[in-house]
Amino acid sequence: MEVNKDIGNEREDFDEKSEQVIEDVDETASEHEDEIEELNSKLLRLQADFINYRKRSEREREGLIDYGMETIICGLLPILDNFERALDSEVDRDNSFYQGIEMIQSQLIEFLKSNGVKEIDALNKPFDPNYHHAVLMEESEDADEGTVIGVLQKGYEFKEKVIRPSMVRVAQ
Repeated sequence: MEVNKDIGNEREDFDEKSEQVIEDVDETASEHEDEIEELNSKLLRLQADFINYRKRSEREREGLIDYGMETIICGLLPILDNFERALDSEVDRDNSFYQGIEMIQSQLIEFLKSNGVKEIDALNKPFDPNYHHAVLMEESEDADEGTVIGVLQKGYEFKEKVIRPSMVRVAQ
């Protein structure tokens, strides 16, 4: 009987130790699950931060390119104005020199259009200080008050941004 008691005591010790080991394994597994969940959360935040960084960097790069393009375009506009003045002052429009200058002006205008530059249509439109710079106010019987009656210098937009307002005469 003594042997059966020893076996019974060993069995109880074994069962207690087994239960303790199972509890320890469950506790460790729970801690690991919490750690995995935390790491997954950190990974998702890191991925979101990286995506936002990439988008922000792309916008900044595009902004720098647009700024550089805008600077070049603003430098080309006075040249375009001079082409227009030269063509307006020429009397003999049939000579080859006039036609060559006209061709160069057309190419320059097409180049600017293909790069997002658009002329501001001002003549006979209501005066808008966002697009027009009024330099003269004149009495006019033909136009309503506040209407642009003459364009002294063309204005231009680059990608929906006014880079040079039109210099205009406005009916009073």
